[in-house]
Amino acid sequence: MARQADLGFEAPLPLAGEQSEDILVCGNHFNTDPSGALYWPGYKTLIVADLCLEKGSAKAAKGRVLPPYDTRSTLRRLAAVMDRYDPDRVVVLGDSFHDQAAAEAMPRADRNKLSILLQGREWYWITRTLGSDLPDWLGGIVCPVLTLEGIKFRYEPSSSPQSHEIAGQLHPASRLIRHGKTVRRKCFISNGARLIVPAFGVYEGGLNVLDKTFAELFQDGDFNVWMLGRNQVYPVPKRKLLSDTD
Repeated sequence: MARQADLGFEAPLPLAGEQSEDILVCGNHFNTDPSGALYWPGYKTLIVADLCLEKGSAKAAKGRVLPPYDTRSTLRRLAAVMDRYDPDRVVVLGDSFHDQAAAEAMPRADRNKLSILLQGREWYWITRTLGSDLPDWLGGIVCPVLTLEGIKFRYEPSSSPQSHEIAGQLHPASRLIRHGKTVRRKCFISNGARLIVPAFGVYEGGLNVLDKTFAELFQDGDFNVWMLGRNQVYPVPKRKLLSDTD
């Protein structure tokens, strides 16, 4: 299987630290990673959400002052996480590319890097609709929903309050005050039956978990949060969470 060195990066990223937090979803243990990835050790499955590849180039083409190098940075981070866990299966949720035009414009060198990552393992692209915004040259299996051991992997959370699922697309983030300073970071949010994974793409921001969107998914505030740190994932008590207007 591919390693960072196979992708030709001049300075491969070191493997992430060993300090992570476990999340129990539908009776299954998942390992959180400071990168925002999720690993299912019982089934050697790596889950990432919202790569949003080629967002930088798409914005730059429209005059936005945004460096068009996010794809290579995101792939580099993904390669580092895959080095660490060496998964047999990768599941990608949410928006994998910024849009169809950006996907088709992806530089050939980056296409080759992505193709190398796909080699030797199962790879699933979970989309809103079958094949939406995915280019024809892309490998792997494209599907709207993937079910593994009773857990549904979705592009975005379903509207049902009762759903055994892991989803992306909402880009959860949490905000708190630590040592007198305000900290706002991407995070995982779950109630044990539903888990929403933070965006993995380097240019993707986050929606505060106290937003009404999450209130509709986790009724009565029934959820827990794990915030991404530099080298560790931290469980955050709900009483410490702040809205973006506090």
